[in-house]
Amino acid sequence: MAERYLITKEAAVEGAAVPELVKLKLERNTKLAGEKKEAAAKKEKLRTEERSKLKERTVQYEKEYESKEKELIALRREAKVNGNFFVEPEAKLLFVVRIVGIIKLSPKPRKVLQLLRLKQLHNGVFLKVNKPILNMLKLVQPYVTYGYPSLKTVRELVYKRGYGKVNKQRIPLSANEIISDKLGKDGIHGMEDLVHEIYTVGPKFKQASNFLWPFKLSAPKGGFICKRHGFCEQRGGDWGNREELINDLLSRMN
Repeated sequence: MAERYLITKEAAVEGAAVPELVKLKLERNTKLAGEKKEAAAKKEKLRTEERSKLKERTVQYEKEYESKEKELIALRREAKVNGNFFVEPEAKLLFVVRIVGIIKLSPKPRKVLQLLRLKQLHNGVFLKVNKPILNMLKLVQPYVTYGYPSLKTVRELVYKRGYGKVNKQRIPLSANEIISDKLGKDGIHGMEDLVHEIYTVGPKFKQASNFLWPFKLSAPKGGFICKRHGFCEQRGGDWGNREELINDLLSRMN
C-alpha cells in the first residue's frame, strides 16, 4: 500500500454502544494501518539496500575512470620516450547541439533534425558514434555543432539539465527512484549508473539516451562567433565538428 494514502484514526468511546457498521470500519482501518506500516518498512529497507549498492558502484566507476586515464597517460609517455606518435583512441560518444532555428530550413534537414530529436534551437542530445549517425550529421552540418564530451561535461549536463521521459512527460530527475522505475530492468538504478552508461556508451546506451529528454540549453555566454561559417574554416565559425572543444561551448551554455 502506498505511503501517501491516509487512513483515519478513529476509536470507539469506552462503554458506549457501537453500531455494527462502525465496528467493521474500525477493524478495517486497523488492518489497513498495519498493512501500510509493513509496506512502508519494506520499501524503506529496499531503498536503503539500493542506495548502499549504488554507493559501491559509484566508487567502482570512479576507479574505472581513473585507471583508464592513468593508462592513457602511461601510453602517451611511453610513445614520447620511444620517439613514436601516440594515436588517441577513437571517441565513442557525441554530443550534438542545434544552433539554427526553423526559418528557411529545407524539408530533408528538417526531417533529419527531427529524427535526431533536435526540434528546437539550443537543444542537445547524446549520440553513439557510428556510420549511420555520422551520415545523418553530414546532412545537417550547417545547422548543428557537435563534439566529444568529457566525463565532467556529461555529469554536469545530466545533474543540472537532466529530465526523464516518464509516460511521455518531461519529469525532472529529482530522485533515483524515477530512474530505477524506468531503467531498473536494464540495471540502471541511479544518476551515477546513468552517467556511466552514457559516458562509456554501454550495452544499454540506447535505452538510457532515449530515457533522457533532449537537453534544453541556454544561449552561450559571450555568444556565437558566426553561425554561417564552419568551426574548421579559416575565418572561424560555429557549425561542424569541434571535437574536444565542445566542452568549452557546453560550459558556456549549461
